[in-house]
Amino acid sequence: MEERPERLISEDGLRLDGRKPDEMRPLKIQAGVLKRADGSAYLELGANKIVAAVYGPRELHPRHKQKPDRAVVRFRYNMAPFSVDERKRPGPDRRSIEISKLSKEALEPAIFTEYYPRTAIDIFVEVLQADAGTRCAGISAASVALADAGIEMRDLVAACAAGKVEGKVVLDPMYYEDGYGEADVPLAMMPKEDKITLLQMDGDMTPEEFKQAVKLAKKGCKIVYKEQRRALKEKYGGD
Repeated sequence: MEERPERLISEDGLRLDGRKPDEMRPLKIQAGVLKRADGSAYLELGANKIVAAVYGPRELHPRHKQKPDRAVVRFRYNMAPFSVDERKRPGPDRRSIEISKLSKEALEPAIFTEYYPRTAIDIFVEVLQADAGTRCAGISAASVALADAGIEMRDLVAACAAGKVEGKVVLDPMYYEDGYGEADVPLAMMPKEDKITLLQMDGDMTPEEFKQAVKLAKKGCKIVYKEQRRALKEKYGGD
């Protein structure tokens, strides 16, 4: 990682990229960007660039893996070798396998899997450029791709992280804040139901700071949710 900047938060409370503690990076989502997939989405969050694709529901092979009462959801998160400053070795690693599992668990509660017995729903997330917060960005993009594929869902899943940087709780940490901050709290939720589907914490926070981080991350999720809905409306119209 590049050398740590002298200060991550200035004396007047602004962060390295000029944001206030409770501000998100610029966010853009587009639905239906890939012709070959059943559903897809493209997301930019700050310098993050992420593509999500969904295939299915389709018959699951081999058949012994089929579930007679529901669909099997499979998720693959991958960072392209050129997505980071130092070329990443191609293929799955321990981190990508962990994020794939957590992302699947974050999305599965929103999907009416019981509507699609004996099938597979395959979700692929490809990080083209990384700038911290890729797991949350990937979940948010995948949720739009699922909706674009016409898969019945209870609600979209929106995800956002909060963190602790130089003793302050901040929304949506960027590269340096993620690398040199004291804590990171990724959160995913179904905003309409106010139901959290993913909550993690890495680092050190007091109970009060953790509560503040959860509150801030939920605020970020609502911003993401608004943009997810806008992207789908732009493609399909309606409410």
